[in-house]
Amino acid sequence: MPDRRVVVSDTSPLLNLSLIGRLDLLESQFAEITVPTQVWGELTDGAEGVDALRDLRKREFLTLVEVDRTDLFVEIHHELDLGETAAICCAIERDADLVLLDERDGRRVARRHDLSLTGVIGVLLRGAQAGDLDLEAELTALREAGFWISDDLFSTVLDRADDST
Repeated sequence: MPDRRVVVSDTSPLLNLSLIGRLDLLESQFAEITVPTQVWGELTDGAEGVDALRDLRKREFLTLVEVDRTDLFVEIHHELDLGETAAICCAIERDADLVLLDERDGRRVARRHDLSLTGVIGVLLRGAQAGDLDLEAELTALREAGFWISDDLFSTVLDRADDST
């Protein structure tokens, strides 16, 4: 059953789950996801995976919100791209319980602001622990879609999944 936490997402987790056809994991894990308009702009700027994301939006699972360019926004934007900046500022403004964010620099900044994080791999791991997927196959699909996963991380995630079952 999806939890009712406030979840904000950056571009990468949504796009990569769409590319591997696993947006269903978000719906099984969360009641809804807040997406800054800046992130939506990045998502819809490409062609791949967009139709499934638009469908999630039509079903009101993805809620778009405006994120103002506050002083904090400007400060963070010096370090990160527009989508990551908007996701982090949105999460701070809304006192989000969780931020979906993959990029290392974005995660560093989010931690500096005491935000709880997970990314596409965390969503897959949670799905595997619930028995909803073959983790190794999905990690391989992520790699094939262009998401970089080191061999060490690949093995660590599989070991972690094995330890939790």
